Amino acid sequence: MNVQPHYLEEQSDPHANRFVWAYQVEIINDSDMTVQLRDRAWDITDANGKVEKVRGPGVVGEQPILNPGDAFHYTSGCPLTTSSGFMVGRYTMVSEGGEVFEVDIPAFSLDIPGTPKSVN
Repeated sequence: MNVQPHYLEEQSDPHANRFVWAYQVEIINDSDMTVQLRDRAWDITDANGKVEKVRGPGVVGEQPILNPGDAFHYTSGCPLTTSSGFMVGRYTMVSEGGEVFEVDIPAFSLDIPGTPKSVN
């Protein structure tokens, strides 16, 4: 899995405490079984330590089925009221045999390019 966040300056308004990021995700099925992404869970933490939990079915309105070796790409977005933060999450997957399991999404930071990075 790969995640690439991008700050969206044109959609952000720092004077109104609105900072917006897009993030591109690549999910790769490295297993030897067909799986379906059923649910997602994100914990989004801003620079003040406020956590927003986002839960729901699928991603961007889809519950993709991935055969062995397949990849699924999608782009989504995240607004914050602070100029930095981070996201961490997990996907709930189901194998073709009905086994339910979770895949962790490692934390990634949301930082404005050119600003000092800090641990939130």
